[in-house]
Amino acid sequence: MEIGFIGLGNMGLPMARRLIEAGHRLVVFDTRNEVVDKLVGRGAKAATSPKDVADQVETVMASLPSLQASLEVATGPNGVIEGQRVRRFVDLSTVGSQMAAKIHGLLARRNIVQIDSPVSGGVGGAEKGTLAVMVSGPKAEFETIKAALGVIGKVFFIGEKPGAAQTMKLANNFLSATAIVATSEAVVMGVKAGLDPAVMIDVINAGSGMNTASRDKFPRSVLPRTFDFGFATGLMVKDVRLALEEMKQLGLSMEVADAVGRLWETVISTEGADSDFTAAIKPIEKKAGVVVGGKSGGLAGK
Repeated sequence: MEIGFIGLGNMGLPMARRLIEAGHRLVVFDTRNEVVDKLVGRGAKAATSPKDVADQVETVMASLPSLQASLEVATGPNGVIEGQRVRRFVDLSTVGSQMAAKIHGLLARRNIVQIDSPVSGGVGGAEKGTLAVMVSGPKAEFETIKAALGVIGKVFFIGEKPGAAQTMKLANNFLSATAIVATSEAVVMGVKAGLDPAVMIDVINAGSGMNTASRDKFPRSVLPRTFDFGFATGLMVKDVRLALEEMKQLGLSMEVADAVGRLWETVISTEGADSDFTAAIKPIEKKAGVVVGGKSGGLAGK
């Protein structure tokens, strides 16, 4: 396929690269010339704006960091909506169901189909092509792009309702966000009591407490204290806030979600939006007066 790709960040760049490697012809745009140049060197064609991308191809994909960025790229001045050739806009970003529905309505006025396609699996999944790719939109349009999306991961059709895939993504990321802070509290408890955090993680992963944080994040980024898993705290907090908003709109009871939300607000206020989300353990450690991992394993008192 001829595919436009807008947004070549930590997730977008490896996804776009995989599409090129699979033989798709890409027209790419990002505000940073250095990342565009990386793909041009692999055979992509550079565009000067989202509109320029949408002037050249029927299918435009985007991987963007915020709700406002998705809205502006899709429907703003010089955006995809002004393109002469575009027929479908595939948003790989996480924007929540309300924003997805808003973009859907605006694009529909120009006969452009909005396809929600948020992804899960982190930078590692984007590089390996093992992402979970959640899609909602017209079934016929989904079939048109299914093979291309299969290059970046396992594809799941959620439904035709605008925003349905966004709801699925928020449910997934709420569980991921919960796993990190819950595992952090459990391991901090053990270290405070004198347990070895590495042994704790081994036991948890062999038992019923195993989760994605204990399986992946702790061994790779928390215990070594590198905090480099590749997903920003600001993005995780954005997803948690969106999940809480959606739960409230649905009139749900949210005792666990509210607690998780408060924890992540503490993380972003103390560690900053640009910190790696595995740094969520740091304010929990600070309150307990312990450090988890590192050369000494677990230390009582800083």
